[in-house]
Amino acid sequence: QVQLVESGGGLVQAGGSLRLSCAASGRTFTKNMMGWFRQAPGKEREFVAVIRWSSGTTYYADSVKGRFTISKDNAKNTVYLQMNSLKPEDTAVYYCGAVVRTYYVGSAIYQEGSYDYWGQGTQVTVSS
Repeated sequence: QVQLVESGGGLVQAGGSLRLSCAASGRTFTKNMMGWFRQAPGKEREFVAVIRWSSGTTYYADSVKGRFTISKDNAKNTVYLQMNSLKPEDTAVYYCGAVVRTYYVGSAIYQEGSYDYWGQGTQVTVSS
């Protein structure tokens, strides 16, 4: 079984920064992609950013481009999300997800159903 554990959430003022981490553990598995989604109260879970594990290619939602950066540490089996210039609308529970079984292209990259494993989530609250 694969476990994903997020950390780094918290309360920050608008304009501030946070860095989220997601550590993968459990049985050895080949990761195709690891990424971040978020879910605000009363809203559906939405795509934030993803990184392909082998190439390092990254993809971002338009709402976070230029403010968020996704990166990885292969040795630590960890993916990071550096969030700068945070806005109140970034407030949400942030979830880490991993794709292991399929190499996705196109719109499937951004779909929640494409991801095989999920973490428990970490709360990010941005005050105005």
